Amino acid sequence: MNIAIHLAVPADAPDMAEVLMRSWETAYKDIVPTEYIKERNATRQAQFQKNITDENATHYVIQRDGKTIGIMTLVPEENDDTAYDLQAIYLHPDCFRQGIGSVAVNFAFEKARNLGKTIMNVWVLAENTNSIKFYEKCGFAADGKTRIWNYGKPLTGIRMRREL
Repeated sequence: MNIAIHLAVPADAPDMAEVLMRSWETAYKDIVPTEYIKERNATRQAQFQKNITDENATHYVIQRDGKTIGIMTLVPEENDDTAYDLQAIYLHPDCFRQGIGSVAVNFAFEKARNLGKTIMNVWVLAENTNSIKFYEKCGFAADGKTRIWNYGKPLTGIRMRREL
């Protein structure tokens, strides 16, 4: 498996939007209302064109054999300088359950360690049992922190953490 991960550049924006749209349609199908997914997807291209600049330092593309198959966002934790947040990781549905997510998470761990971080956080929808199982397999555990997101209806997010 020839997987490469690099900081996104403006030319990556259309492929990133496509990955996010297809991923949400599949991963959140029975969790987030379909109308909300459609509304959000209608804005994805413009969102990525605006957010992916030459100064980008947080958004990554995951590629297999030069084709974008995933996206990831990594940022320092706002209130804890020992922690790093895996804000988002989305794969194209054709690439689910092939070990690519694990490669991406390991990349995130290495990036955080290189910056001197000792904790990795990720927020997951409580109803997204597939993602929760994946993150548990990667060594994360829920720490009891929750938040409510409005994705067309109120949904609970849980924070999962892992020591690096």
